[in-house]
Amino acid sequence: MDYDVVVAGASVSGLLCAREIAKRGNSVLIVEEDSEIGTPEHCGGMISISALEELGIVPNRVTLDNQIESAEIFSPSGKSFVINSELQKVAVINRRSFDKQIARQAQRNGADIRVKTSVKKIIGDKIITTDGDFKCKIIVDGRGVSSLIHRDRNGILHSAQFEVYADWIESGKVEVYFDAEMYPGFFCWIIPIGSGHGKVGVAARAINAASALEKFLLKKGRHFIVRKIFAPIWIKGPIDNFVTKNIVTIGDAAGQTKPTTAGGIYSCGVGGILAGRAISQFLESKDDSDLGNYQNNWQKKFGKEFNSMLLARKLLERLDNKAIDSIFDSVTPKIIEDISRSESFDFHTDAVIKLLGAKSSIKVAQTILGSELRKLFALVERN
Repeated sequence: MDYDVVVAGASVSGLLCAREIAKRGNSVLIVEEDSEIGTPEHCGGMISISALEELGIVPNRVTLDNQIESAEIFSPSGKSFVINSELQKVAVINRRSFDKQIARQAQRNGADIRVKTSVKKIIGDKIITTDGDFKCKIIVDGRGVSSLIHRDRNGILHSAQFEVYADWIESGKVEVYFDAEMYPGFFCWIIPIGSGHGKVGVAARAINAASALEKFLLKKGRHFIVRKIFAPIWIKGPIDNFVTKNIVTIGDAAGQTKPTTAGGIYSCGVGGILAGRAISQFLESKDDSDLGNYQNNWQKKFGKEFNSMLLARKLLERLDNKAIDSIFDSVTPKIIEDISRSESFDFHTDAVIKLLGAKSSIKVAQTILGSELRKLFALVERN
């Protein structure tokens, strides 16, 4: 059977891309290798309500797990500060339900969906799958981080996230733990689904993520693990080319996840929407420049923020525990208040700059990054 477009991967970006293509009267097939859309649930599932609205999704009662009111950030020595996040209106969503909600939108607009269908090979305008061969004008690669592993293994971190029942999980409060020895280059996190129920995860370089997470849980106290998920994450920013001939790359596969946190529901979702609209324009005009609008528009929206996050990531990769504690010592009530007043959850480099704005923090960062730190400040000022 022939389609205008075949989307490989029923990720958020893939489903939103298909929704936009089908909405404009084009035929589109989504193929998903897993047996259920929305599983396995790799991410923490945090996104602002305003971002959901921009993606064209009003979460239903099943989709919305929780709302975040605060975040407590811990240093290696146990120092911490609490950020009030009520103004940011951050939701924790159930990805199984959320992804199915978008799949329903795509299907209602005319998209076909096949699960447990893997892509075996792409030859020109033909995509060969475990459920048959399909000819199409455009192939969309939304298969996730697995598409990036061959590009640059230094951009991949191993992560583990367990769903946990424990009395020490507070409803409405996220916890983030930095420790350059335990979690080099990243951190450990607790995202509450509700009181006593949450997602606890860790990612880092050159560690056994499962072992590190189990040690963290033992230290936290009594708990029950009801699900374990392991997945690589990408932290090196967008790939060079989102479009190559008749293949359009989106979402995680295009490196559209945040270099600082690896979160990507919003940035990847917008990528899917922009790709879907550009593909639809191309199908009508047959003008290759219309496909190029996808990458141009994504870069216009996220490029500066991602460049800033990549510089912030360089700093995080080089900090030792002494330097992290020094930065925590410099955090004042005024800085915490300024960050809490920010209404932006999806664009957060300004919060990083505020944390580095104190004199002692600047000294630490300048020692490590030198001129690169000045670039980070300059990028934010231009924004």
